[in-house]
Amino acid sequence: MLSIDGSMGEGGGQVLRSSLALSLCLGRPFRMTRIRAARSRPGLQRQHLAAVRAAAAIGHARVAGDELHSQTLEFAPAGVAPGDYRFDIGSAGSTALVLQTVLPPLLTADGPSRLVIQGGTHNPMAPTFEFIRDAFLPLLVRMGPRLAIALHRPGFYPVGGGELVVSVDPVPVLAPLSLHARGELP
Repeated sequence: MLSIDGSMGEGGGQVLRSSLALSLCLGRPFRMTRIRAARSRPGLQRQHLAAVRAAAAIGHARVAGDELHSQTLEFAPAGVAPGDYRFDIGSAGSTALVLQTVLPPLLTADGPSRLVIQGGTHNPMAPTFEFIRDAFLPLLVRMGPRLAIALHRPGFYPVGGGELVVSVDPVPVLAPLSLHARGELP
């Protein structure tokens, strides 16, 4: 099992989210320690826990340590399962960051998926819905999958309550992404 020090780099939730996504894509288990150790509120917060549980659901993963404030997590995926999923962060935690955790493995899954994610859609410290719709997803579409996103209800910090819906029509293999020129927003 791969060991990861969650305090490395920026030492925040991105280390965790990237590890979850890569674990699902590669089918490799990991054990992370010192999750968000240097933060004022270390360990898993609600939005991180939502990402862990979302990844566990689509990956039929065996998980240990998935509890609030835990600084240690073991994650062992058993294969990505496309389908219809609903994930409720239960706070104003970022829907975009949960999406960026589970979307990469679904891009090449064996069938289509539909995700409903509830929480914050417009947070000061995370990508907004518009960024996901206008910048992130168009780049992914250039690699082959068909993706659609809709904002059913906006959710702002500190209350949350937003909802976005994403449809994923995967491809067997992603095409290379070559970015040689600056793009333009619609």
